Amino acid sequence: MWATDYLHAAVAAGLVAFACLAFAQPAPTVTESHIEKARRAQPVVTDQDMQRARERNRMPTDEELRRVPIPAAPRIDKLPVPATQAPIDLEALARGFDAQASLSALQRAAGPSVLIFVSFAMPEVALGRLVEQASQAQATLVLRGLVDGSLVRTAARVQQLIGARKVAVQIDPQAFDRYAVTRTPSFVVVRDGAQAAPCATGLCVSGDGYAIVSGDVSLEYALAHVQRSAPRFAKDAGTVLRRLKSQ
Repeated sequence: MWATDYLHAAVAAGLVAFACLAFAQPAPTVTESHIEKARRAQPVVTDQDMQRARERNRMPTDEELRRVPIPAAPRIDKLPVPATQAPIDLEALARGFDAQASLSALQRAAGPSVLIFVSFAMPEVALGRLVEQASQAQATLVLRGLVDGSLVRTAARVQQLIGARKVAVQIDPQAFDRYAVTRTPSFVVVRDGAQAAPCATGLCVSGDGYAIVSGDVSLEYALAHVQRSAPRFAKDAGTVLRRLKSQ
């Protein structure tokens, strides 16, 4: 056997002996003193501590509760009221431009009618001007839909817009398709005696029954334009113009 073999054998024997000694060490022993030391390190809640906590967080007595003022219920009759008393018909707004009701209205109409298609996205000044002119000419304002999808917000916005003026306002998205309205404001003059009938869009008027003008103009300008450019509607536009100017 070579010397190196003896050296390797000696190193291996030493490692085995070291491992045996390491695993042969006994586990640490937990004595009573260790347990007592750990117990002393834990906080102790005494009866006095519990009593002090009860005093700091005690329930109020019946006498103390009786001294607490009870808030009065709000007086609904004392709330501020709008300056105008003109009501908004929420049911009519929700119903929009009902086909059968509108058909009957057109058939009963004694004279031409005017629809002004508007949007709350229009400038406030332009909207206010058209509301005033619609009131004078007995025209109807037509909206495509609700403000933020809310009937309450729409009613409040309409009330703010028209104030005490008597103006008919209808929500009728189908009317925008019926009269091919693609922008606001648009002015539709429905001639006297125009016949309407139910159709795929709810209510239809024949193409020779109405004239339309679109653009950021006044109602007076739109009616004058119809008189010049559509002779068949000159009489109807003139009738509405006289209503407008007589106010």
